[in-house]
Amino acid sequence: MKSPIIIVLLLLISSCKVNHFTGKKTLNLYGNKQLFPMAFREYDTFLAENKVIQGTKESEQIQQIGVKIAAAAQHYFEYKGLLDYLKDYSWAFNLVEDESVNAWCMPGGKIVFYTGILPIAANENGIAAIMGHEVAHALADHGAQRMSASTIQMAGAALTDRLTQKESDEKRAVFMQAYGVATTVGGMLPFSRKHESEADKIGLQLMAIAGYDTNEAPLLWERMREASKGDTPEFLSTHPSEERRIENLKKWIPEAQQLAREIKNSK
Repeated sequence: MKSPIIIVLLLLISSCKVNHFTGKKTLNLYGNKQLFPMAFREYDTFLAENKVIQGTKESEQIQQIGVKIAAAAQHYFEYKGLLDYLKDYSWAFNLVEDESVNAWCMPGGKIVFYTGILPIAANENGIAAIMGHEVAHALADHGAQRMSASTIQMAGAALTDRLTQKESDEKRAVFMQAYGVATTVGGMLPFSRKHESEADKIGLQLMAIAGYDTNEAPLLWERMREASKGDTPEFLSTHPSEERRIENLKKWIPEAQQLAREIKNSK
């Protein structure tokens, strides 16, 4: 059996995949053919166990906006010369009855909006901003990256446990606690915040390509800030602060609009 340190090294060496939005290599141990079928099954199970809203103005709006944002993603990859990038994706956009102010996306393009987020979305441009953000998570493989990071974190924990076997139980407990805090606050949380910021930027580009008003994105987060009741410090959160998101979105709007014009003119 390979030692934990060898496993960690092998994982790190073999786990790079290029993010075609940023051009940077990212941590990814799970390919589409391995991850997507599992995600699709989980999505179907979720829908079967929850109340899916169908045949209403709101549910149809979610479907229509989702289709337009997914089409914008296809236009983006065609523009980049990556015609087959989305071949394994299977888009689905469902509205589920739930008071939570939330929306989420499974790897491979399976998206859920909760009814509780619609008042904050407020209009079709607000929904497009949220939809773009969720689609961006799928396109940038964020789910696979988080699973990969968790796998390596667990391998590191096994390594720490092995290296401290000769220590007393008290010292080993301290070491493991320190490892957990360090890798969560210093690694996993910033990793998640990076994904959220990345999805904000990519989502803004997608809504611009789809023809929606990108100026609504920072307004959406202003409404989200007003509705937020939490006061978790940003460094202990999986998401950037609303203030940071609003500032970034305003800064990224001209770039997103320029990209949309370039793609439109290239057809």
